[in-house]
Amino acid sequence: MINPKDIEAERPYLIRYALAQLRDRESADEVVQETLLAALESSSSFGGKSTLRTWLTSILRFKLIDLMRQRGKEKLFESLEDETDESDFDGLFSRDGHWQTPVKAWSAPEESMISRQFWEVFERCSEVMPRRTAMVFVMREVMGMEITDICNNLEITATNCSVLLYRARMSLRECFEIRWTGGRSA
Repeated sequence: MINPKDIEAERPYLIRYALAQLRDRESADEVVQETLLAALESSSSFGGKSTLRTWLTSILRFKLIDLMRQRGKEKLFESLEDETDESDFDGLFSRDGHWQTPVKAWSAPEESMISRQFWEVFERCSEVMPRRTAMVFVMREVMGMEITDICNNLEITATNCSVLLYRARMSLRECFEIRWTGGRSA
């Protein structure tokens, strides 16, 4: 049995995670509250095969996906016409979409991903992107959703989705080089 205080102690992390996706404090608070309630109700199913944070994040991811599907059906997303055109960064990515020049400060990506500083920088960087661009990136790269599911949820084409992912990667790369490495790249 999990101690409810241990579950509650993860609230700040879960709020940051939800805010990075939703960009709305009220919605983030609501989805985290639903996550914590679901965790308390099913705490007996937690087998300890992962950390408590990992288990809670998994529940949160499903809650976020459900919320995005619901919002997609209600057509609450902005139109793509609001997207700003980004500078052309073709030379920074290979044909398969990976960065050609990795950032030096990311020599241990597993450690960076779990660090608080990383998520704070990620959150700040995602806030400067157009909302839909950030949303598509988080759905794909953080939540692990398939492109077809993202397209169905947001009612966009696969080409649009690819463009948004490209723009998000460019924006994040530039922002991380400034905020994470202080402008030093490989």
